Amino acid sequence: MKNLKKFIAIMAAAAMTFSLAACSSEKTTTSSDTKKTEESASEDNKGGDLFDIANYKSDKDKSEWTIAVVTKDNTANWFKRMEIGVNEFGEETGINVIQKGPANADAASQVQVIDDLINQGVDALCVVPIDPGAIEASLKNAMEQGIVVITHEASNQKNTLFDTEAFTAKDFGAAIMDALAKDMGEAGKYAMMVAYTTSTTHMEYANAQYEQQQKEYPDMELINGGAIPSAESEESIDTSYERAKELLKTNPDLKGFTGVASTDCPGIAKAVEELGLDVKVVGVGTPNEFKPYVESGTISTIKLWDPKDSGYVMCKVASMILAGEEVGEGTDLGIEGYNSLQLVEGDNRCLIGQADLTITKDNINDYDF
Repeated sequence: MKNLKKFIAIMAAAAMTFSLAACSSEKTTTSSDTKKTEESASEDNKGGDLFDIANYKSDKDKSEWTIAVVTKDNTANWFKRMEIGVNEFGEETGINVIQKGPANADAASQVQVIDDLINQGVDALCVVPIDPGAIEASLKNAMEQGIVVITHEASNQKNTLFDTEAFTAKDFGAAIMDALAKDMGEAGKYAMMVAYTTSTTHMEYANAQYEQQQKEYPDMELINGGAIPSAESEESIDTSYERAKELLKTNPDLKGFTGVASTDCPGIAKAVEELGLDVKVVGVGTPNEFKPYVESGTISTIKLWDPKDSGYVMCKVASMILAGEEVGEGTDLGIEGYNSLQLVEGDNRCLIGQADLTITKDNINDYDF
């Protein structure tokens, strides 16, 4: 971390001396760096001191570290479950951990939470972005101050040392579609819901669903001419209910529905039952919240990962970087599903586990969250 701050100070002085006004926030070059091309913005986090994890090793004892987790909406059941994992990590390691988030899923409010934590001088930020683009400047500011930045559900976040994922979005989206297709007899019209079109992983899941349907289930059809998504829930069960009800009324031949935000399917299922329809629903969420609809048969399958583990994983990776430990291909985080991480480099460096869960009426009582 000392090296990183020294580097930043030198670069700032050089900029003042030589008036390097042409340097941009995303395409900065130095005489010691390999010249970057403009082929891809992802080149920004594949080299250079700002993205060299060795520069983030802390000089402090771990008892003095503070790792902050920032969620999309700290009141949502999904993130309450995440906080359990965050707190477990703190209890096991003796490291100070905190979890904060806006009272609702608002990108501007999340930026404010992040900026406040930066000003408090935390050692690491672990963020689940509402809109990755909206927080780029704040995360870059954090990294320039020597703060470790880790993200989750943000495979296109540029200003992060690592994005952590439970699985590949392509495999997960395909599995959601396979479950829906089975329920629908591989035929008929269906709809998709995401929280926001700016939610990176939600759109990746949705696109992967559509790709799988086009490839494997030609007798199925996405409504609205294949527009993705069919609706946005805005991370609200009430909104998902209203949007689903509108779609169900305007598309009386609808046979299936997917939702990839944890707030989607409860609203969709409520609308389906209220209208007395036989529409198959598959999506992402927490077992306890979905249980009544799973038991009634309205929701047949829950596809998910455990947010408790995701919170723990982000904190673990951040702590390893602060301790100067190596993180990358094959890293074992000591958690089931994250025993041999896959490193994928794209817009950023993604650490990917094998931690997907499938819950149905047959096993829902095995899960209590």
